[in-house]
Amino acid sequence: MRPDVVSFWHGPLDRLRLTCLRSQVAAGHKVTVYSFDPLPGLPDGVGNAEAEAILPHAFSEKLRPPGPDGSWHGWTILQFSDFFRMRLMTERAGVWLDADVLLLKPIEIDPAKPYFAWERPRQLGNSVLYLPPDDPIVRAFEGLMKQEELTPEWLALRHRVVFALRRLRGVSDRLSDIRISLYGPPAITALARRAGELQYALPKQSFYAVHAEPKLFFEPRDFSKLLGNPDVIGLHISPKGRGHEAPIPGSLYAWAAEKFR
Repeated sequence: MRPDVVSFWHGPLDRLRLTCLRSQVAAGHKVTVYSFDPLPGLPDGVGNAEAEAILPHAFSEKLRPPGPDGSWHGWTILQFSDFFRMRLMTERAGVWLDADVLLLKPIEIDPAKPYFAWERPRQLGNSVLYLPPDDPIVRAFEGLMKQEELTPEWLALRHRVVFALRRLRGVSDRLSDIRISLYGPPAITALARRAGELQYALPKQSFYAVHAEPKLFFEPRDFSKLLGNPDVIGLHISPKGRGHEAPIPGSLYAWAAEKFR
């Protein structure tokens, strides 16, 4: 089955993300980006849907208070998206792709099975994610989201200790402040292990070949072996602030910008 592709975005999209969205359309997927405000300049074939209907904006206040002007700050966007993608799984919306996933070929899933990949040796990524709506991971997040304090029952002991110390010192009484990826890849990995679902994980090369080394994407080099690798389905870029930069000639980014324009 070739699923729809869904994601969430808050704020303006940079040129890298627009290139990646074009690649997802070019792979033959129906692509929808959810947002609270309209997203101008979306590529042809990319739809824009209202995020409030999936997860209310007010949920972000469980993560941390908004700024004086009502804006999000710190890790709010990233952590909100960790919950948003789970809500999309509940809604049977499709496969989640981060907006900075460059898709090189179509994604095919079995709707009855999880679809994710190893990001590093002992951790799954959640930049590419599909879970059946009744999956134990989805159910665990549904239970978590009913809490005001958002404290996972699967929380690792080291995180419990860190949180307890921060509360004693008066640093923060919100668990969401202790680690940016608290509800992301570590949570997915722990829950998949508990549910016996690590067997479904694709190899790292499927989506995370350049994730930890952005220079492999942004700097000039020979990328022919990467593109010729049959195990590579797409590339999660992790731009590290370089999303607005113009592509450098001879880079994989320049190749992608030309191919998906």
